[in-house]
This record gives sequence, C-alpha cells and structure tokens, in this order.
Amino acid sequence: MYNAYIAFLFSVFVASIAQVILKYAAIRHYAYWWQAYLNPRVIGAYGLFFCSTLMTIWAYRILPLSTGMILDATGYFYVALFGRIFFGERLTMRKILALMLIAGGLCVYGILG
Repeated sequence: MYNAYIAFLFSVFVASIAQVILKYAAIRHYAYWWQAYLNPRVIGAYGLFFCSTLMTIWAYRILPLSTGMILDATGYFYVALFGRIFFGERLTMRKILALMLIAGGLCVYGILG
C-alpha cells in the first residue's frame, strides 16, 4: 500500500518536471512551426507524461480515488517551486495565498474526509 503512495507522488513529480520541460520548449523560438512540436524536449516531455500516467493508473488500482485527488494536488507546489528555480518566476503574495488555500483545503478534506 505504501508503494502506491510513493508511486503516485512520484508520478505527480514526474508530470511536474514534464511541464517544466514543455514550458522551456515553448519559450524558445523555432525557424519552422513544426519544430516547436517535433523536437527532443517536447517528445521527451510527453514520454514523461506517459510514464506518469502509467504510474498513476497502477497507484489507483490500490488507492482510493479520494486519496489520489489529495496527492495529485501536490503538483501545484512542485510547479510553483520549479517555476521559481528554473525560470526565476516570482512567488507573489497572490500565488502564496493560492498555495495556502490549496494546502488548507487539503487539510480540511483530510480531517473531515
């Protein structure tokens, strides 16, 4: 059962990394429109999404759907952190407040079930 929790959290982490790779590929300029879609970064990111999906499907075979929804919300924190680290995005008060509301909602849902 604990392996399913780890697999699910890891799948969310992998999906967040794939989002960062896609964003990096999107901010680059290409000579031709099709190069934006058919390049190693984009194809690799979609490969990571596929692996993440397989891990999530496996974890959902063991975990209840309600638990998966809570674990999936950790992706917002990963994306905010990666945006700060890799793109220098500012964590504005609005973003911090939004993350706190998500965390609060997760706590309420976890306590009240």
